Amino acid sequence: MKTAILGAGLTGITLARLLHEKGDEVTVLEREPRYGGLCRSVTDSGFTFDIGGSHIIFSRDTQVLTFMCDVLGSNSRQNKRNTKIFYKGLFIKYPFENGLNQLPKDDLYFCINEFIKTLIAVEKGELSLPSNFREWINYTFGKGIADLYMIPYNEKIWKYPAEKMSMHWVDGRIPRPPVEDVIRSAIGIETEGYIHQSVFSYPLRGGIEAMVREIAKPVEDKIQTVFNVSSIRKAGGEFIISDGRREISAQRLISTIPLQELLPCLDRVPEKVKKGCRELKYNSIACVLIGIKGSVPDISWMYIPEKELGLFNRISFPSNYSPYVAPQGNSSILIEITYREGDEASKMQDGDIIDHVVDALANMKIIKTGDDVVYSAVMRQKYAYVIYDLEYQKNIAIVKDYCARIGISLVGRFAEFEYLNMDGCIRNAMNFAENL
Repeated sequence: MKTAILGAGLTGITLARLLHEKGDEVTVLEREPRYGGLCRSVTDSGFTFDIGGSHIIFSRDTQVLTFMCDVLGSNSRQNKRNTKIFYKGLFIKYPFENGLNQLPKDDLYFCINEFIKTLIAVEKGELSLPSNFREWINYTFGKGIADLYMIPYNEKIWKYPAEKMSMHWVDGRIPRPPVEDVIRSAIGIETEGYIHQSVFSYPLRGGIEAMVREIAKPVEDKIQTVFNVSSIRKAGGEFIISDGRREISAQRLISTIPLQELLPCLDRVPEKVKKGCRELKYNSIACVLIGIKGSVPDISWMYIPEKELGLFNRISFPSNYSPYVAPQGNSSILIEITYREGDEASKMQDGDIIDHVVDALANMKIIKTGDDVVYSAVMRQKYAYVIYDLEYQKNIAIVKDYCARIGISLVGRFAEFEYLNMDGCIRNAMNFAENL
């Protein structure tokens, strides 16, 4: 079977490998000069950074986790998670509900009191079932944890009001905290949340792209880069894919590219489908790459819920994942700013974003002064996070149904328009290959 795959990110590369192993004649078409998508990495001045946000290797899915670890082989290091939430100048243990005893006493009381009151009200049937994300947060954590952390952080990353977001996606992604753990945490007994990522792996060399390159090895000669798909048509039972200069024909077409990039390549798309696609919402991301002299805190990554501190929502410390991603005597910091077109971050020049971040890092005492910075850069990715607004399920169903009717398979984060981590992308690729 001749198969064309649009997009050579993690999903596209994994699909190509799996279908090649099944005997398909595979061609992967990638717009960028380098494959890898959101899992690309850059090495400059001795520093290696992931340019699509901080990535780590973990999964509850043992088959997927084994696949990721096996392809890396010896180029891998295990790390124990030490993750914090920067709150009122304090480094609070993550998840927030597992670090309650580290809060100021008034905040601790507010959180545990509201958690217990909400728990009792739920058990008595006094609270209506939630109908949106904000209501789900309050229903699950109580007003204290919701107001102090969960709602501010989520509205900072999503750039969208929590009450206008669907709650259908939270089960399995935001675990419900065991009551016993919340109470233990409040009185100072050590508890651990999100244990599926409490130990994670990361490539020793090459950043997260090292994993993608290992996956790609059997099919690297099947990847055509700098192929910007401009039209797709059906002729004689085959798909004809063109970039305006070249044409590729295939019996099977799989898209892993964003729906917003796929639909304009198709002829006679019904207006209802175009409208559904236009109304699908997403965030972009600016990753600020900072190299410094000296060391960084012994922290894996850190969440920043407070708007006053800066535009960023997460700070990671890649040099704590591997000793080979920064020159000797130096360390690295990766700062993530999500944004939507038209908002403050989208209008800022890269130099202004770097200055904003460096000033904030000094204010937070993560670095001493801006003089510590020896390397800086900004990498922007247009498609970063899927936003599950209240109309999401209706709109995505319209678009997916249309693609299925015309015979185009959708696999991956922005093709399926689902908030998939790396393991979810690989799992969906495996499922697709197995179900053919």
